[in-house]
Amino acid sequence: MQLSVGIVGLPNVGKSTLFNALTRSSVPAENYPFCTIDPSVGVVAVPDPRLETLSKISGSEKIIPAIVEFVDIAGLVRGAASGEGLGNKFLANIREVSMIAEVVRIFEDSDIHHVSGTVDPLADIEVINLELVLADAETVSKRLMNVERDAKRGDKTAVAEQAVLARLLPHLEGGQLANSFDMTIEEKKIVRGLHLLTMKPFLYVCNRKQGSYNLDEQNDERWQRLVDFFASSGSEYVIVDAGMEHELKDLEENEKLEFRREYGAQDSGIESLIRACYHRLGLMSYFTTGEKETRAWTVEQGSTGPQAGAAIHSDFETKYIRAQVVAFEDLVNAGSLAKAREAGKLRTEGKEYIVKDGDVIEFLV
Repeated sequence: MQLSVGIVGLPNVGKSTLFNALTRSSVPAENYPFCTIDPSVGVVAVPDPRLETLSKISGSEKIIPAIVEFVDIAGLVRGAASGEGLGNKFLANIREVSMIAEVVRIFEDSDIHHVSGTVDPLADIEVINLELVLADAETVSKRLMNVERDAKRGDKTAVAEQAVLARLLPHLEGGQLANSFDMTIEEKKIVRGLHLLTMKPFLYVCNRKQGSYNLDEQNDERWQRLVDFFASSGSEYVIVDAGMEHELKDLEENEKLEFRREYGAQDSGIESLIRACYHRLGLMSYFTTGEKETRAWTVEQGSTGPQAGAAIHSDFETKYIRAQVVAFEDLVNAGSLAKAREAGKLRTEGKEYIVKDGDVIEFLV
């Protein structure tokens, strides 16, 4: 299962710096708008210490983690939905990703120009989200005009689509994200076909800078307004120091930890960001382990045994008979699969079994 996260935001908030820190690659991160024209793509491992533990138990030759794909998308500006800046191209790039990681700047630095002339993260969010909402409103309006003809002829599918779009359009025109619109499961299926930008899950990334005036550290009024917005909208957010982590990207993990301790930064937020993106779409990992490899497989939360098996091969779904399952903690406590079996912790599960995060599974087909 592919998870693609689009990194979006206004110019000069640290998107490309964050991308570099995430992927340990080098794309332009200069101090001017539109430096990133074509989206850069990087594949990042989902941090999961359980893999190393399982590898030691099994004596695995290699470890294969779950992955997240990050796409660095150039900065949006006010009027993007009307084609300002490079708006149309950027909006098209956003449409192709699974979710949106929206970067907002929460530090002041006179050497780094802010496109609006002042640092106000909530105002930045309002600008970006409005452009996305306006683009969606245009999409829904056009589709509504097209579907009305079929609805007048009595087409039941068209009538159902017309009904939900007629309710959704004023919601968008009021500046609200599509993912905050109350819909039934069936209505969501209808709307999903439009690939609306604001139907995607959002994660807000608050970017601070070591040695600068950081709004969160100073408990600035602008930070309080931002936190209030997160709380009232039920939004998820993480705090990162993209610049620091970019500087540390080529160091070993123990060197990174020592550097962060020196600067009083115990966590850059990068790992939290990756895990948050992974779980924001309702995904989880189960494991297979043996002498050849220990591997994390990505599936949707709530997947049955056959559905989880499909991540490995379609035969594991269509020809599924049963699977041997042991929880990660039980395997670690037992010390080996053989001892887990002796302790009664290795279970045989059928087609109705709901896979849990951290299950270690061997499929029997």
